[in-house]
Amino acid sequence: MTVMNEAGKLIADTAARIFRDLGDPQTLNGAADDRWRARLWRALEDAGLTKAWVPESLDGAGASVADGFEVLRIAGEFAAALPLAETLLAGWLLAQAKLKVPQGMLSVAPVRNGESLLLGPDGKLSGTAAAVPFARDAGHLAVVARRGGAATVALVERGKCAIRPGASMAEEPRDDVVFDGVAPVATGDGLEEGELIAMGAAVRAVQMGGALQTVLDRSVAYAKERVAFERPIGGFQAVQHNLARLAGEAAVALAASGSAADAIDGAQGFDEAVLLEIASAKIRVGEAAEKGAAIAHQVHGAIGFSKEHVLHRYTQRLWAWRDDFGSESAWAVRLGDAVAAKGADALWPMLAAR
Repeated sequence: MTVMNEAGKLIADTAARIFRDLGDPQTLNGAADDRWRARLWRALEDAGLTKAWVPESLDGAGASVADGFEVLRIAGEFAAALPLAETLLAGWLLAQAKLKVPQGMLSVAPVRNGESLLLGPDGKLSGTAAAVPFARDAGHLAVVARRGGAATVALVERGKCAIRPGASMAEEPRDDVVFDGVAPVATGDGLEEGELIAMGAAVRAVQMGGALQTVLDRSVAYAKERVAFERPIGGFQAVQHNLARLAGEAAVALAASGSAADAIDGAQGFDEAVLLEIASAKIRVGEAAEKGAAIAHQVHGAIGFSKEHVLHRYTQRLWAWRDDFGSESAWAVRLGDAVAAKGADALWPMLAAR
């Protein structure tokens, strides 16, 4: 990612400190209840991290896009089971429409290509958004809707929507939200559905990169500690080979997601170059998540699947995040269509320009 300035380093250090103090995965894995969630969220909110992508003119932290992505990478390192990413996304979307961002947990909709919400002449929404992350936990939802063919950003009270509960592979909320007859709190001109999904894909890629780095670190540490045949398993060539492969996948994930984050940070919108970076990142990081999780569980053996061990908190989220905001196959189709539309002669110049 882009080299951070002093303000960016302060934001990253603050996020890391809060997660170390209140969001240690092993501690939370053994927690008797969910009271830790309120403490961790309050600390993130008090530090302004939940509104990192909201400008100061709208009572936000006014951090750069790059700084917000760094916060999300750190959150991925801790496998944060909170809607921090969704709240950042919602704040970013509302800020594009110059709408005030409420306090508390937020989420966004729609999160799948092909879904469309409508804002009728009566000022009320209609339609259903599937698999909305943490919808039931959110106080408000930031949504993109169609009004007369034009895209509109709307702020909606979640309590006025009907919720059909669902869950991801990590057992986190992925709820269907029914907006029929719901009047938004506020509306404004904003982005298209595809741009929201593209930003969400970049967010998930960055989170996966952070999570894979921790999976690598924990796997290496375990290989040094676990003894078999009177020596640490890290001394066996087969295990070393697997750890080297895992290190490669983690490095690729961080590089690809960081490149996408840099592209968004340096662009004025979601042009062809930015979409190429996002598509490439979501595809390649998703592949890295699949391979990296498998290797980590091989290294840990059956212990990694146990409820008591922290590894599953990472691998289950990696599997879930792969599907959020478009799977690898969905983004591969979108990337292929974009390349085919430009013709064969434009392929090499497009690749060489990156």
